[in-house]
Amino acid sequence: MLISLAFFLQGLLWAVFAGFLGALMGVGGGIIMVPVLSVYLGVPIQVAIAASIASVIATSNAGGSAYLEQRITNVRLAFFLELSTTVGALVGSVVALYLNNQVLFLIFGLMLLYLTVVVFRARNLDEEKFSSGVFGSAKQDRATSYLDLKGVYHDLAENRDVEYKVNGSFPGSVIAFLAGIGSGMLGIGGGVFKVSAMNKYMNVPMKVAVATSKFMIGVTAAVSAITYLAAGKLDFYVLAPVAIGTTVGATVGTWIMNRVKARNLKIVFSVIILYLAYTMLARGLTSWGIFLPYLGGS
Repeated sequence: MLISLAFFLQGLLWAVFAGFLGALMGVGGGIIMVPVLSVYLGVPIQVAIAASIASVIATSNAGGSAYLEQRITNVRLAFFLELSTTVGALVGSVVALYLNNQVLFLIFGLMLLYLTVVVFRARNLDEEKFSSGVFGSAKQDRATSYLDLKGVYHDLAENRDVEYKVNGSFPGSVIAFLAGIGSGMLGIGGGVFKVSAMNKYMNVPMKVAVATSKFMIGVTAAVSAITYLAAGKLDFYVLAPVAIGTTVGATVGTWIMNRVKARNLKIVFSVIILYLAYTMLARGLTSWGIFLPYLGGS
């Protein structure tokens, strides 16, 4: 599709915001860009998903490298979870090509709604574990112990070094596989689920989960992007402003993330994705004759 200057500028500004939020939360920006492109800018949802998932490759490089330099990323944990996620991404991208648009809207909305509840309920989890020392004293399972999945990072907001030991390899792997399916189907990079899974089920501090997810999502996105490209769904005119904007936003976000308390990150994230969940559900329900008001539609 040919795009106007207004479309390019709107897409670019939204993408900067999406990349910024993505860097703060370890996601690819697709949770913002897919609804914006498909609902507000009139891009077919499968084309929006393809552009979003392809732009994740660029934003992962920008954000992931910055977190590596700050020594927050757990590379061993990233490789452990990446296998499950990549298989899931391949499955999800193939399934998405056979689903109609309204089904994708509903799936996207329900996934975001679930994520809102999970993140908000765990908003104080990191501070509680900081004070009790659980991060460093947790008992590892056989897999995480064998792979030596543990680490330490300096938290600027807390002004302290935080040691942690990873556990929960089985639930983490299962959720990573589901995150991959979500990535392939919905263009969200899978990070929205991997961050929550690592933080809630694997005893990984929020900021380490964010940085590790950011490192991972580029590989996950590449698998899905190839599938969409082969299917003719990747529109480079749509991709251009999204890729540029998310890269700029991610670069700024990685500088700020470690300076913000984990609780504040989770609260802001919950509010934003709650509205996005409502928007996507409202759009999907129109096929059933249910019309709910939302910005950009009625």
